[in-house]
Amino acid sequence: MPPYDISAIDTVVNPHTPDILKIRPDWGAKFYKEKFGRDDSVVKGYTYEKMIELMDAAGIGHAFLVANKTGQLGTPGSWHLPYEVVAEAVQSHPGRFFGLAGIDPTEGMDGVRALEKAVKEYGFVGAHLYPHWFELAPDHAKYYPFYAKCVELDIPIQMQVGQSLIYYDKRPLRSVGRPITLDAVACDFPELKLLGIHIGIPWADEMIAMAWKHPNVHIVADAHLPKYWPKAFVNYINTYGQDKVLFGTDFPVIEFDRFRDEVENLNLRPDPKRKFLRENAIRVYKLPL
Repeated sequence: MPPYDISAIDTVVNPHTPDILKIRPDWGAKFYKEKFGRDDSVVKGYTYEKMIELMDAAGIGHAFLVANKTGQLGTPGSWHLPYEVVAEAVQSHPGRFFGLAGIDPTEGMDGVRALEKAVKEYGFVGAHLYPHWFELAPDHAKYYPFYAKCVELDIPIQMQVGQSLIYYDKRPLRSVGRPITLDAVACDFPELKLLGIHIGIPWADEMIAMAWKHPNVHIVADAHLPKYWPKAFVNYINTYGQDKVLFGTDFPVIEFDRFRDEVENLNLRPDPKRKFLRENAIRVYKLPL
């Protein structure tokens, strides 16, 4: 379908290089292949140069790389990607990548201090959270020191909302990320920029309600193929929610080009499309673009 008329900003990208694959648990390859039908390329990984090549082919100019903290270290299936790995990727490819700092609420104030270092020393633009990997809903008190630090640093925090899947078959995780749990957080931290990633499916209407209610709550439309998005959600992007939704793929869950082409097929109006693909990310994350 290229060429594309807008250079998109992908706000949810998981670094998946051959070196990173050496340190992550082996459940990942099986998960990507069996649940999402990905080919063997996801097993081998992608260099950053290859990722940029794929991004260029999909009309994606910039990507947020997640230094994820997938569960508490020592629990089955869990792993952390060191902030330094993502910081090096950002520094080595100026102008293409931005860093997001993963959150582990069990780390307490040590984790809060690490988040501050990631922002102040590594230049990360936001935080990232997987509530289901800790089986603690977003409104749990253990997250509150991190939320307060995000307000102090003036950075957004994105977190998975909606159901969780079974990533590692020896440790099924509860779906704790109901979008309604963002309500208390947004009330307690009206200055905190909250982004619900993965749309909130199967509670997409609930996620829309939170973004409609709270000025500081936004949605990232990633991880689910656009052709399967609820009609109400597409309408929200295209009309009264055009300032509240950001573009993301959750690569390598979904290929850059496939996701971008399906977005193009939604036939969004020009202004909402431009905001969705690019402008909302620049505004919410205060990107120097």
